[in-house]
Amino acid sequence: MTLASDPAVALAVPALGAVLIALAGRWPNLRETITLITAALLFAVVVALLPQVLAGERPAALLLTMLPGLALELRVEPLGMLFALVAAGLWIVNSIYSVGYMRANEEEHQTRFYVCFAVALASTMGIAFAGNLLTLFLFYEALTLSTYPLVTHHGTPEAKRAGRLYLGILIGTSIGLLLLGIVWTWWLAGTLEFKPGGILAGVADERVIGGLLALYMFGIGKAALMPLHRWLPAAMVAPTPVSALLHAVAVVKAGVFSVVKVIVYVFGVETIAGMKSVEWLPVVAGVTIVIASIIALRSDNLKRRLAYSTVSQLSYVVLAAALLTPLSVLGAALHIAAHAVSKITLFFAAGAIYTAAHKTEVSQLDGIGRRMPFTMTAFTIGALSLIGIPPLAGFVSKWYILAGAAASGQLAAVAVLVASTLLNAGYFLPIVYAAFFKPPREGDAGHGEAPMPMLLAMGVTALLTMFLFAFADQPLALASRLAAGE
Repeated sequence: MTLASDPAVALAVPALGAVLIALAGRWPNLRETITLITAALLFAVVVALLPQVLAGERPAALLLTMLPGLALELRVEPLGMLFALVAAGLWIVNSIYSVGYMRANEEEHQTRFYVCFAVALASTMGIAFAGNLLTLFLFYEALTLSTYPLVTHHGTPEAKRAGRLYLGILIGTSIGLLLLGIVWTWWLAGTLEFKPGGILAGVADERVIGGLLALYMFGIGKAALMPLHRWLPAAMVAPTPVSALLHAVAVVKAGVFSVVKVIVYVFGVETIAGMKSVEWLPVVAGVTIVIASIIALRSDNLKRRLAYSTVSQLSYVVLAAALLTPLSVLGAALHIAAHAVSKITLFFAAGAIYTAAHKTEVSQLDGIGRRMPFTMTAFTIGALSLIGIPPLAGFVSKWYILAGAAASGQLAAVAVLVASTLLNAGYFLPIVYAAFFKPPREGDAGHGEAPMPMLLAMGVTALLTMFLFAFADQPLALASRLAAGE
């Protein structure tokens, strides 16, 4: 096996980067250079795996054998490849943005910030390339622990409360529910491997399958299904680059990625299709989509509005996977990528507005597009993508989800998707209108755009949002292999 075909290298690069960043903490320029080089190297390592996966190969690596039949191992399949590409690519952009944001706002503990980011990306690669449920669980927990210092970065009482809620919900659900589901799966199937078609066919009756599905879906708290979503808006107390990490690059994407991977490779789409005991999942996802959208519509704080938008958009992925059709599963995979590039653009814009204008509320944004035209244009692109307007990435993923729902006769799911699209427009378009078409508020101080690194990162992600519509071949190829059960 060469380095180019070894997925373990994708874990080693950010882990080594974290050590070097810590050692360079006294020299900010060197520390940030190491961060950017590490992010670029990780992306190169991940891209090197892509041709093999598209050719039908499954690069693998054994990390550790714990017990006979229980090993920490990596194996790259199409869904993991797509997730790793998104996370590794956006880490580069987020690192550029972070340099501008952290310096402009004179944030403290910047070395710890960059170290935790690198460790979080190593954990994310472990989740993306996990070859079995045990490996997925351990890296899932590592991601929670490595992002906790980022959530509590400011050290204020509010940040500490948010951190306790963050750990309480994510660790509580994973230990109390997800781990129980994994142990139960091992007892039933005798294996924890991810296999095309699943591992539960013929080993459990329908009621057991329904109970197991509940343990997994609510045990994966990072997917933010209601009522286990409150950690996500609470974590908005963190600096904006952290919000971008939580909502676009790693944490929530690890949640919905794990949901799709478990449904496809543990339960098996064909195995559970038509079972009455799993019909509750589309209902829970649909309710989450609508309620979270309504809360976003009523929220004046910009980051809170974006947070509840994320709760809603995550359940698009869960709903699509729960529809159990090839088209909807394809749409679920695509929406992981589409939401990532769109939502990170929106959070970058929110951070730029805070940095340049010190505004945090939607009601304060009248006329801001005249002083920050680049920022608000990028915001508009991200917002239109999540509404589902072509030619942007969100249109492609929503189209496949809607097509899957219509093809399977799931009219309730179609209604939820249409209603949520209208709600998306209801909480995004008034921001765009106020920014460009309303006069500035009386007494607004003059200001310009945010620092150049922030604008550069925002411009790249806005372009990616358009790029994923125009050049969707590679994401579609990976998603199609997933939908075909490979």
